[in-house]
Amino acid sequence: MWSMTPTAIAPLPSRAVIALSGPDWRTFLQGLITQDVETLAVGELRLGAILTPQGRLLYDLFVAGTPDGALLDVAAEHRPAIITRLTMYRLRAKVEIVASDLAVFAIFPADETTLAGESVFRDPRLPALGARAYGLGAAPNSDEDAYDAHRLALGVPGPADWLSDKTYPIEADFDLLHGIDFKKGCFVGQETTSRMKRRGAIKTRMLPISFEGPPLLFGAEILAGDLRAGAVLSSRDGRAMAALRLDRITAGGLSVDGRPVTVETPDWVPPFDPQV
Repeated sequence: MWSMTPTAIAPLPSRAVIALSGPDWRTFLQGLITQDVETLAVGELRLGAILTPQGRLLYDLFVAGTPDGALLDVAAEHRPAIITRLTMYRLRAKVEIVASDLAVFAIFPADETTLAGESVFRDPRLPALGARAYGLGAAPNSDEDAYDAHRLALGVPGPADWLSDKTYPIEADFDLLHGIDFKKGCFVGQETTSRMKRRGAIKTRMLPISFEGPPLLFGAEILAGDLRAGAVLSSRDGRAMAALRLDRITAGGLSVDGRPVTVETPDWVPPFDPQV
């Protein structure tokens, strides 16, 4: 199934799978997450999230359509809590919620031959992110650290960048990465999310920054002169994700603990109004 193009196959031990099945799984999940699952096809993967009633990001997830229902690709550390939350909402719905032992893999890059493989799903966020696979038979040749470096190079935030119940999904770029369906109707936290989108009052976004030297400390303050412009999130040598105030980053001159940093806005992020 693999092409001659060098392809990285990385297991993602930080992720785990929940299997949903039963005649009511679509209607059950539809009212809970930011993504539309009523139109989810077998073999299709979509990004979504579970929000608090106040509209803050609680858990990220991918939903994969299968012949028997759906697989939820979630943070392994949060899987028990997510199962508990889903079970609480189940009531009389005919849906089974089961922890699966399928392992999660990232495959990058992923061509059409790769995507034709069984249990391989195109990453819905960006084509350059490749694919995700569940219970893959091929031998890994990479690791999660390499995948995280690849994701950060593309400017895409990940679970390490949002603290549960602290961030709005739009601030974490879920609207730009196809993680919110604004036409699907009601879901938990929908009112706040839709209002932010409708008003366009997005003051903060997660964007990558570059710098010289070793990683920056998580939570370190980013300054524009003497003004706070944001905070560092996950970081590697020379590059980090940051939560940035859009009205304070366009003039440049940013620093963290005296170290100059530069915002590198990805091409998938549309131009924003610095006066917002």
